[in-house]
Amino acid sequence: MYAMLSRTFLILVLCVMGQVALAQCSDETVWIRGDFGSARFNVEIADTNRDRAVGLMNRPSMPSSEGMLFVYPRPQSLSFWMRNTLIPLDMLFVDPTGVVAKVHHEAVPLDETPIPGGDGLTHVLEINGGLARLMGIAEGAQLRHPSFDQDIAAWPC
Repeated sequence: MYAMLSRTFLILVLCVMGQVALAQCSDETVWIRGDFGSARFNVEIADTNRDRAVGLMNRPSMPSSEGMLFVYPRPQSLSFWMRNTLIPLDMLFVDPTGVVAKVHHEAVPLDETPIPGGDGLTHVLEINGGLARLMGIAEGAQLRHPSFDQDIAAWPC
């Protein structure tokens, strides 16, 4: 009887742990880890040409735990600007494995000067300006999200 209860308990624990792991990797959530520890952002996904073109334009504010994840179908050179963007943003330019290649801190609202992220990129995470520096998010940090190819992801789901 004790062995059966122990086995049932173990199975229950494994199931709960599996559910927690699944809940942590969802389309609406980006996890970031690095020397600073880890952080979670609720994100909107911009994965179509139209969504990427509009981005966070014309929004007067954004909660500090939120952001926008721009997803591109293949590695490429990426450059952003702040046309019609009303809030300062930090831009995390990310390679196909989910590793942050560049952080641009506090992009100036409404500035149309191009902000180059580099080559071979597939993602850009935009969060409120100043948060990356405040939290210690830097180049080399890793993102976890199902849009990364899980076979090569530095931090797979």
